[in-house]
Amino acid sequence: MTVSSTRFPRLRARSIRLLTLLALLLSACPVLAQDWTYRVRPGDTLWDLGGRYLKPDVPWARLQAHNRVADPYRLPPGTPLRFPIAWLRVQPAPARVLAVRGAVQARLGDSGALRPVVEGERLGIGTHLITGADASVTLAFADDSRLQLREHSHLRLDQLSRYGHTGMVDTRLRLDQGRSSNRVTPAKGPASRYIIDAPTATSSVRGTQFRVSAGGQGRMAATEVLEGSVQVGNRRGERRVAHGQATRNRALDARPDMPEALLPAPVLVRTGLRLDPLPAQIAWETVAQATQYRVEVVRADQPEILVFARDTADTTMTVPDLPPGLLRLLVRAVSADGVEGLDAQADFEVRDQPAPPLTVRPVNGETMASPRPRFEWSQVEGAASTVLQVATEPQFLQPVLDQEGRGTRVRAAEDLPPGDYFWRVASRDGNGHRGRFGQPVALGISDAPVDPGLQPPQAARGQLTLRWQAGEPGQRYRVQLDKRGDFAQPLLDQQVDQPEVTLKRPWHGTLHVRVQTIDDDGYGGPFSPAQQVALPCRTCYGAGAGALLLLLLL
Repeated sequence: MTVSSTRFPRLRARSIRLLTLLALLLSACPVLAQDWTYRVRPGDTLWDLGGRYLKPDVPWARLQAHNRVADPYRLPPGTPLRFPIAWLRVQPAPARVLAVRGAVQARLGDSGALRPVVEGERLGIGTHLITGADASVTLAFADDSRLQLREHSHLRLDQLSRYGHTGMVDTRLRLDQGRSSNRVTPAKGPASRYIIDAPTATSSVRGTQFRVSAGGQGRMAATEVLEGSVQVGNRRGERRVAHGQATRNRALDARPDMPEALLPAPVLVRTGLRLDPLPAQIAWETVAQATQYRVEVVRADQPEILVFARDTADTTMTVPDLPPGLLRLLVRAVSADGVEGLDAQADFEVRDQPAPPLTVRPVNGETMASPRPRFEWSQVEGAASTVLQVATEPQFLQPVLDQEGRGTRVRAAEDLPPGDYFWRVASRDGNGHRGRFGQPVALGISDAPVDPGLQPPQAARGQLTLRWQAGEPGQRYRVQLDKRGDFAQPLLDQQVDQPEVTLKRPWHGTLHVRVQTIDDDGYGGPFSPAQQVALPCRTCYGAGAGALLLLLLL
């Protein structure tokens, strides 16, 4: 029978995988032949210990014979008892989902239906995990070892078991695609294992922190060790990789490369680092041999839980909104073949309380004619003051206004040039702690002339009345009349509560009129453009002054 050339590579790859798995199983035989040692405690008996730790088909009498115990009724405290690993009770130990970010799916076996992964659920042996773009999932195993599976990754849970109450666990995983970060609890006995099988090599540890890349898409398969050491090998040989080193795994038919030092941690530029308020700004110095950088934000108390991740070729980045809590920034250099280096890190806190106020005015998209608008918001329980920011872009990287006020409204402390802006507010409690900012609100500042809506003058019985459009409740008005139009020495300069003014024995000829609105806090807005009023002579005033027109100067 002839084997086609298209089938041969598949058979060869399958054979290589079977040989690797066989080697992995054979490596377990010495462990199974070892003993787990238990120190006798007061009140212990052989039958109690046998029922607690031994498989149901292993009688406690075999434990007595194995340890040459003469009197099973008298076990001196502190006496070591040896339990053969092969006799120990083995139980399933499902993995627990600690956190999910983005689209993460799971299926049981190779052909099961995909379903969303939910935080808090338990995943058993044979589960496949698949992460989408900008997604991650964090798992906790029986000994509290943690695994973070990154974006575009495929992981299979091959073995999840524990040896009764001994504290020893057997965790075996297969990373077919993508990347994982691992923090492994130190082993508590000879049978404790944590193994990740990738396409070109297997990484096994007994307590360390490391990352594994399955390779592909221009990235080299690699194991990167951050703490402790990791044994990396395949059927061609093994390498022990110490902390601060990485080994590249090119193929199953090639021994893993000699370990090399990881790229150093980038140096954060403190003058370009702003982690509060959000959005955060980050800057770092260039690392030699780096083609790009990985920026992550994780939980400071549980750094395996990823809340933000981006890859970039730049040395600056803006991090958008983040969940509240004590967080940790991580920045690492990445080589041309995708091997990631050591982390630069900085801890910071995002506060969620006190809550941001609800904005009242200006409303979103409103255009204000005043260069110093007044901002209003709702009252927040527990807020002692409010922080106002105005910027020309919605990320507020460089606010043009940053001021604090008490109460529920404040006027801009300085003039804002005409243009488009965004404003937002945050609350500060009595201890000085500022909460997070609310959503940005779009605002326009216009220098277009203000039209007061002056009405045609009304004349009757020697009086002339001027009226204009009413403003908001609580506002007052300042009206000026001038003969020449420069208002250097106005004929009338008066403040009134109502949008009108009545003149007795008015002047004749052409007068210039302008109106200013004054808010209840005393701030006067810009004067309206001057408008002309043509007044007739006094003798003819009473007969026909009602026909005067008010011309608007543009």
